[in-house]
Amino acid sequence: MARIVILTGAGVSAESGIRTFRDANGLWENHDITDVATPEGFEADPALVNEFYNQRRRQLCSNEVRPNAAHEALARLQRELPGQVLIVTQNIDDLHERAGATDVIHMHGELLNQWCLACGERTRTRDDIVDHTSCPACGERGRLRPDVVWFGEVPYEMDRIVNELESCTLFAAIGTSGEVYPAAAFVQYAVAVGAHTVELNLDASRAFSYFHEVRRGLASVEVPKWVDEVLAGC
Repeated sequence: MARIVILTGAGVSAESGIRTFRDANGLWENHDITDVATPEGFEADPALVNEFYNQRRRQLCSNEVRPNAAHEALARLQRELPGQVLIVTQNIDDLHERAGATDVIHMHGELLNQWCLACGERTRTRDDIVDHTSCPACGERGRLRPDVVWFGEVPYEMDRIVNELESCTLFAAIGTSGEVYPAAAFVQYAVAVGAHTVELNLDASRAFSYFHEVRRGLASVEVPKWVDEVLAGC
């Protein structure tokens, strides 16, 4: 039985209106990365960091943002190959789930989760996090942060991800730059076990030379075509 692992990055959600960090008009603009995406930045100015992610959460929850054809195609792949397809995403939005995907690992956390530094509980929220917001679990005020993985922190569920990569027969990387580790090295795990590897991206990633197959174009166009081919070959 085929085992498929799919890594998705910012390029998948860009067509849904989610700005990427590295574009000319991306989210690092007017912010130093150390100020808004590190534990040290949060410790120095939690109000600034929370507002940075509040703005992203508001956008995600607005009517402007919805799953695109790439999200929908990957959800269809999971439905038609139950138990055979794992989606590992670097994205902190919920667009895969909104499209109907069920087995998704958010290795960099989720924007709609908040993490209480007082009790350790993670809870869902669509609201802004401000300095007087109380934790739904313990009631402590002012100890909430976005449940996202910042630079210097360990991505979530790495043990499961590595185990899946070491047993996969097909690995695809979609809309990712290949610049952020450990995700950039996932293709090497797949190659080591003899899996077929495919990259679907607008431009060549830093890791493109590891892929057996490379496809260029918009995710909303290329991913549905690729999913059709995978299903036709099953």
